[in-house]
Amino acid sequence: MARILKKEVLTPQIKLMVVEAPWVAKKAKPGQFVILRVNEEGERIPLTIADYDPTLGTVTIIFQEVGKTTMMLGELEEGDDILDFVGPLGREIEERYFGHVVCVGGGVGIAPTYPKAKALKACGNKVTSIIGARTASLLFWEEKMRSVSDVLYVTTDDGTYGEKGFVTHVLERVLKSEKVDLVVAVGPVMMMKMVSLLTKDYGVPTLVSLNPIMVDGTGMCGCCRVTVDGKCCFTCVDGPVFDGWKVDFDELLARQRTYLEEERRAVDLWLTEKAKEEVSHGF
Repeated sequence: MARILKKEVLTPQIKLMVVEAPWVAKKAKPGQFVILRVNEEGERIPLTIADYDPTLGTVTIIFQEVGKTTMMLGELEEGDDILDFVGPLGREIEERYFGHVVCVGGGVGIAPTYPKAKALKACGNKVTSIIGARTASLLFWEEKMRSVSDVLYVTTDDGTYGEKGFVTHVLERVLKSEKVDLVVAVGPVMMMKMVSLLTKDYGVPTLVSLNPIMVDGTGMCGCCRVTVDGKCCFTCVDGPVFDGWKVDFDELLARQRTYLEEERRAVDLWLTEKAKEEVSHGF
């Protein structure tokens, strides 16, 4: 079990937890993830490591409450235990000097963008970061991203904070005006697809971090398969970082929608059971 040492509500739907997991923190690298299970009856879900401290033995995770498991996780408090917390899993991002790197984080993808930008900055790269969300209430970690960036741009789709528009609008402006050696993008699948299409036009190598449906996280189940350069890859062991130009995003988008109805039913059933329990306890 892994104890929750700190819990922070970043936005109404997005929560941060600092978890006591020295065995994970000791070996964690930027780009890797963990698989966790809230309780004995719970499903296994992957969450990218947002930060880690090997000295303190802590791992930071950030998640958005969109399904039953993330909602259950969000109800845990400081001092509670997460039943399973396995990692670090997956391949880390290559930490070396590239030159000028642009890091793009969309929505909750801002969280895993941070350790990548931090590591690349530590290697001497010039780091330009672009973070964005649908609206101001979904933005977080602006100052942390600023601390590891030479330049930071902030966007919102509706213009409630920063520049109005998508992260790709700012990215194209940067690509037109400056020499860029690498782009790293983390966020919704559609965002990563559009970033990759844009950077391919400009001939700038691009890395994306994928987060498909996943079960075991060790390459056994095949649930997280994705087509890269015409070949079947398992995100959990071959990724999660891939060459964005080579990812079949349309296939990935379709696979992400496979269990939407089941996910909705699971949430509805859980909320109904929770309401009944609260009534029975007189809440």
